[in-house]
Amino acid sequence: MSPLQPQQLSPLVYRVTATNAGAMTGPGTNTYLVGREQLAVIDPGPDIAAHIDKILAQGAGRIRWVIVTHTHPDHSPGARQLIEQTGAEAIGSVMDKDDGHQDRTFSVSRNIGHGDLLRTGEFTLEAIHTPGHVSNHFCYLLRDENLLFAGDHMMQGTSVLVLPPSGDLGEYLESLTRLKRYQIDAIAPGHGELIRDPLREIDLRIRHRFYREGKVIAALEKLGESSLERLVPDVYDDVHPTLHKAAQYSLWAHLLKLEKEKIAIKTIEKHWLFGEEHWRLTDDYSKSVSR
Repeated sequence: MSPLQPQQLSPLVYRVTATNAGAMTGPGTNTYLVGREQLAVIDPGPDIAAHIDKILAQGAGRIRWVIVTHTHPDHSPGARQLIEQTGAEAIGSVMDKDDGHQDRTFSVSRNIGHGDLLRTGEFTLEAIHTPGHVSNHFCYLLRDENLLFAGDHMMQGTSVLVLPPSGDLGEYLESLTRLKRYQIDAIAPGHGELIRDPLREIDLRIRHRFYREGKVIAALEKLGESSLERLVPDVYDDVHPTLHKAAQYSLWAHLLKLEKEKIAIKTIEKHWLFGEEHWRLTDDYSKSVSR
């Protein structure tokens, strides 16, 4: 079956993948329909007419809730059309201030909080606040099947971007660790196929971030004071150069984490976007390494 056709993943879950494949979206944004008689749509995706039509056809008059993991342009803009055509309740978290990446067309009728539950006669979804990628990111655990809808918190086979100023790498690592407290049998990511070994994948993601952090420190030791643009080829020498511009966001997130830990320091703060921001290792860190 084509991945762009609705696919049944479990007794309670169908997946519809949007036609927005790309370097940052993989095969496209996954939209999930949960339930049988009354449906919750998780991450309606981009406002692409054919995609919305597929969701409505699969929903067949049963859509009651539209839920978003976060308000990025590839995850939430489709909500407006779905809500207008179904009268569904909009559930999610909206930032008070736009960080430059937000979908401003999405508004909530229920602002979600950590631990909130959507209970129906068929299923229960639990909201888990997972800041990191961005501050208003939530995952949703389908308790009936121990299936986690992960949005952009985790993707199949790759790491996700952490997008400052709203995104925070320290919070991202804490959020990954928090997920290990839950009973999760599989992860349904916003992009890509189901992740069948959640604990292993979570540990891989955590180890990968510390591996990358080590490369950031090594690059600063080698190059000295450097701009993000200069650091990227060393830190991301295992990533295709066409993705280096996007990688600057995650590099920035690593440096901000190291700044909080007094390992790195900004020497020039002006940047738009990134070009004038320079970093180096702190004197205290350099002294501690040289001892």
